[in-house]
Amino acid sequence: MGAKESLPGDGPAEMHHYYSKFMRECPSGQLSLHEFKKLLGLQELDPQGDLYIKRVFDVFDLNQDGFIDFLEFIAAINLVIRGKIDQKLKWYFKLYDADGNGCIDKKELLSIFAAIQAINGQTNMSAEEFTNMIFQKIDVNNDGELTLEEFITGVERDEDLMELITKSFDLSNVLKVIQNGRRHSI
Repeated sequence: MGAKESLPGDGPAEMHHYYSKFMRECPSGQLSLHEFKKLLGLQELDPQGDLYIKRVFDVFDLNQDGFIDFLEFIAAINLVIRGKIDQKLKWYFKLYDADGNGCIDKKELLSIFAAIQAINGQTNMSAEEFTNMIFQKIDVNNDGELTLEEFITGVERDEDLMELITKSFDLSNVLKVIQNGRRHSI
């Protein structure tokens, strides 16, 4: 991991720091999707990238009220930075499972990976290659769908896949922006 970054702690001072930063960025205490994009400097995305940010927002919005409040914000930061690997994999699964039916099909994985590529820009394989490779490696019963169990077991068993998924869907750069407030001073 290299040098230790400052992680969100559980201390009152640390919480206060996050709270004041959150309130400065979001005085209403409720972060809308529009504000979320603005905070990350991602207003000018193509439709694919837009879709992905909306999915990330929806997964962070635990009570599905259309806003991210401070507690949801802290939960997201803690999960992405300090979460155990199986927690992260469950979170990724939820992110890919666009229709919420408890399975990921190729179309869902393809669209989310294409969206991530649109934002991150760097990749050494196409969305199709990535999707086919994942299904080839971890769709054990070859039914064209991945259950949460297949997904977690498959990824945990394959180090290369784990690294690829963790890198591709790394949100820590998103959270660094939130932490450091890369908002353009007005």
